[in-house]
Amino acid sequence: MVRENEIRQGERAVAPGELETHPGLAGRLIDGGHCLTLRVYYEDTDFSGIVYHANYLKFMERGRSDYIRLLGVAQGELFAKAREEAPGFHFVVRSMQLDFRKPAQIDDVLQVVTLSKEVSGASITLLQQVMRAGEVLVSATVRVAFVSEGRAKRIPDALRQATAADAQKLEAAAAEGAAR
Repeated sequence: MVRENEIRQGERAVAPGELETHPGLAGRLIDGGHCLTLRVYYEDTDFSGIVYHANYLKFMERGRSDYIRLLGVAQGELFAKAREEAPGFHFVVRSMQLDFRKPAQIDDVLQVVTLSKEVSGASITLLQQVMRAGEVLVSATVRVAFVSEGRAKRIPDALRQATAADAQKLEAAAAEGAAR
């Protein structure tokens, strides 16, 4: 049972003791990003027993949300600060390119990998892959923008710094791989 003083909706990224009590619940940070493991349930599938295409978007949203959570950027705190700096703000998916390669099926265990590719003034570009046993099933390039009062605004510093550091790690790893 969660006591009221342990967590209030949106106040902190992770409740005290949550990582010890539920290790892996929000996935794990990896070089350049995040990995979330999930299982495919009956509700995720269509009549033929494969994952309905729109549910991959839900899986990827969970991956993006838990990535931010594990970076230590409390969404509630970020939102409170952003409201002061940019009234009426919200994050929007500005663009998303998807490549569906192979279907997942009921009971499959999937990994949703989210990598920070680029951080600019008002947007973050992420690379996401839904994988099964190391095989890419769906890949996406997602550009998320920070908007206030109908206009793009600079991303809050805490989120910018955390995701930019991962983008630099990813870029360094790619350069190292190309040099080999």
